[in-house]
Amino acid sequence: MNGFYPVYTKENECQDCYKCIRHCPAKAIKLRNGSASVMPELCVACGRCVKVCPAGAKQIRSDADRVKYLLEKGERLVLSLAPSWKTAFKDVSEAQMVSALKKLGFFAVSETALGAQIVSSRIVSEMKEKESGIFLSTACPAAVGYIRKYIPDFACFLTEMTSPVGAHAAFLKEHYGDDVKVIFAGPCAAKKLEADDASTDLEIALTFKVLGQWLNDAGISLRDESAEGAFEPVGAEEGRLYAFEGGMIETVRSAQNDEKTAYITVSGLNNIDRLLSGAVPNDSAVKLFIECLACEGGCINGPGMPVRGDRLEDILRIARPGCMKSSENRESRTEIAKQFPIEPVEEPELTPEQVKAGLEAIGKRNPEDELNCGGCGYQTCRNFVAAVASGKAEKEMCVSYLKRMAQNKSNALIKYIPAGVVIVDRNLKVVECNKQFASLMDDEGTRLAYEASPGLEHADLRRLVPFADLFEAALHSGEDVLRNNYVVQDKIFRISIFTVDPHRQVGAIITDMTKSELQREQIAQKARKVIEQNVFTVQKIANYLGEHMAETEILLREVAEGFQGENKENAAHDDQ
Repeated sequence: MNGFYPVYTKENECQDCYKCIRHCPAKAIKLRNGSASVMPELCVACGRCVKVCPAGAKQIRSDADRVKYLLEKGERLVLSLAPSWKTAFKDVSEAQMVSALKKLGFFAVSETALGAQIVSSRIVSEMKEKESGIFLSTACPAAVGYIRKYIPDFACFLTEMTSPVGAHAAFLKEHYGDDVKVIFAGPCAAKKLEADDASTDLEIALTFKVLGQWLNDAGISLRDESAEGAFEPVGAEEGRLYAFEGGMIETVRSAQNDEKTAYITVSGLNNIDRLLSGAVPNDSAVKLFIECLACEGGCINGPGMPVRGDRLEDILRIARPGCMKSSENRESRTEIAKQFPIEPVEEPELTPEQVKAGLEAIGKRNPEDELNCGGCGYQTCRNFVAAVASGKAEKEMCVSYLKRMAQNKSNALIKYIPAGVVIVDRNLKVVECNKQFASLMDDEGTRLAYEASPGLEHADLRRLVPFADLFEAALHSGEDVLRNNYVVQDKIFRISIFTVDPHRQVGAIITDMTKSELQREQIAQKARKVIEQNVFTVQKIANYLGEHMAETEILLREVAEGFQGENKENAAHDDQ
């Protein structure tokens, strides 16, 4: 986990879904052992991955403890509050918001929109001085970072001035003194990159989610706050429109420029990339101002918002009377000039041989194999191969490759299982089977059909076996079916039907037990013969013993009678 960069991954919760890669405009995510981590050198901190991650594994750095530490030290902290707070904290008045934030320890709360008004005023002045040209806004740090890294040819058109929060921080230091520390709170992750830049006047950036959690932990209920408190040093006006797409344009319109200037708003980094993907204009006959925003819909739909804020009702919370005007005539001495040198990302270039080898490694040997399905997160198979070669991706991210590998393993297992294997759908149509199954019924036609179409896909099971009713029973019940010693003509089968998808798909392993049963019968017959012979022998022995016992009994009786007669004669003799 990289907890220092504004956007990071909780590795234990990353679920192998690749959704962040599919949605990352910069493809600044690296997969290793199934876990997707952010690559800071490629990332622009737009926070898109945070918004789309279904497991909540992508996170924005909190920084709340750093702010609390500064408060404990007794530092004077001013909170710069982004205008989209109205959609993040619904049904809360300005006075209630200021009152609650001061309870956290901020000695003053000001609107970032004041800085936006300074920026707009300078843009109007700069555009007045030029007869033509392209002007790309620099209000969104994520959009600026993307242009500098990935569309460097157009970076020369970026207006040379800091963002609204940069202008606001400079203004607040001028107003309160250089010892104050400016803390930003808003919907943006990229503002943390500005705060991390030592050359800016911004100290720390928080998201609305973190600010809301801090208020809850402190036991502060916004709606219970008193209606006392106000933004300092003054309330903002048209600068609040920066919260949603097109709002900045409303603030830079001027009577002098409008006749010669076209205004365009483009939100979403992918849309910015499409807009600026063509050739760089050498000369423009008109002035073109382009408002560039990383988040579709504008800041009100940023990754640090606790709720969606791009509905009409949310826009109306911000667009109040007094906001609908240009910043043309505003004056400010605050220095907001800033240079934006290009920082192009160097992508590794593969030779045609390397691309071919990479494609073949994932089973794509022909142009028609290159599905460009986007399941891996990359737009084309060749982009994916380049990512694999650079160590950003793994082959297993390719859905078709993974499916093919699983199918090959499945086919190998089915092919070499000595029993007959078949899988059928709910209509008893064969999905897959092996050669052993096709040979079960000694049907020459079935075997020939298998040779012509291995697997017998879509064949009707009822025409192949006489026990299709067992499959119907398994499909109907959703439970496994087992039949031992199932007799079909002169064969004996063991049929084991198992559920693949309840009520939709079942499979079966069918074993021909005929030879085994014959062997068992032969053994049983031999055993019966041995038993009969043993019984006969025992009977003979019994008969012999019976005769012997009878003869012995007769002899013993004769002996006994002899002794008895002798005793009687002796007794008579004694009486005389």
